[in-house]
Amino acid sequence: MANDRRPYARDNQKQDRLKRHHEKSQRGVTHESAGSRKFVSNEESVENKLKQSTIGLVKLEDFQRIKGELEEERQRKAAKTLPDSQPSKLRKAKPKARSVLSFDEDEEVVVTKARKNPHVDTSFLPDKERDLKEAQIREELRLKWLREQEAIKNESVSITYSYWDGSGHRKQVVCKKGDSIGEFLLKCKAQVPELRSCNADALIYVKEDLIIPHHYTFYDFIINKARGKSGPLFNFDVHDDIRLTNDAQLEKDDSHAGKVCERSWYERNKHIFPANRWEIYDPEKNY
Repeated sequence: MANDRRPYARDNQKQDRLKRHHEKSQRGVTHESAGSRKFVSNEESVENKLKQSTIGLVKLEDFQRIKGELEEERQRKAAKTLPDSQPSKLRKAKPKARSVLSFDEDEEVVVTKARKNPHVDTSFLPDKERDLKEAQIREELRLKWLREQEAIKNESVSITYSYWDGSGHRKQVVCKKGDSIGEFLLKCKAQVPELRSCNADALIYVKEDLIIPHHYTFYDFIINKARGKSGPLFNFDVHDDIRLTNDAQLEKDDSHAGKVCERSWYERNKHIFPANRWEIYDPEKNY
C-alpha cells in the first residue's frame, strides 16, 4: 500500500515544483513588459483557471494538457482582440476628402454660359454686319454727292467781264459752272474783235486782282467759296451782293467784274496801276 502511494507522492511533488515555477515566472512579468492592461488581466485569468482546474492530485500529463488548452484559449482570445481593436481606430479616423479629379473621357462637363449686360455700350466692338451696312451707306452718300456736283457743274452762269486794254469794255458771256478758265477765254475771244486773232493761251483773266490760271474751273471757286484781295471769287454777277448790306458792321461782298486782257499788255504795264497789284492766284494763301 505504501509502495503504491510513492508514485503519486512523487507526482505531487513534481506538480508543486511546476506550480511554484509557473507562479514565479508569472510574478516576474510586469505590466510594462505586457504592453497593455488587457493583456495582464488575460494572464491572471489563465492562471486562476489553471489553479481551479488542478485542485487536488492531478497527473503531470493532465496538468500539461490543461495548461496547453488554457494557453491556446488565451491565444485565440488575443487573436480575436487585435483585429477587433483595429476597426475601432479606423472608424474614429477622420474621413479623407474625396478627390474630384477625373480622367473619364465620357464625363459630361457642365459649362456655365456667360450672360451679357444689356446696359454696356458695345458700339466700339467690331461688327461685320454693321460695318458692311455703314460702308454701303457711305457709298450711297458718295454717289449721291457726285450726282449733285455734276448737276451743279452743268448749271449755267452769266459771267460779267471787262476787256481791258487800259480802259474797260464790259461784256457778258454764258458759261457752265464746270467750264475752265481756258474755255471761258475762248468764248470771250469770240465776242471781242480785237482778240479774234489771238490764241487763248495769250490771254489772261484777272479777278479781284488775282491772275487765275487756265486750268481752274468756276466750280472750283464756287464750291470752295474762294476769296481774292478785294472780294469773292465765286460771285460772277456784279449786280448782286452775297451778304446783306443794311448793316454797317457787316462786310460787303460786292463782286467786281473780272478783266480779260492780252498777256503782252500785262508784261508792258505790270509796273503801273492797276497791273502792279495783280499776282498769280495761290489756293494755299489767305487773301
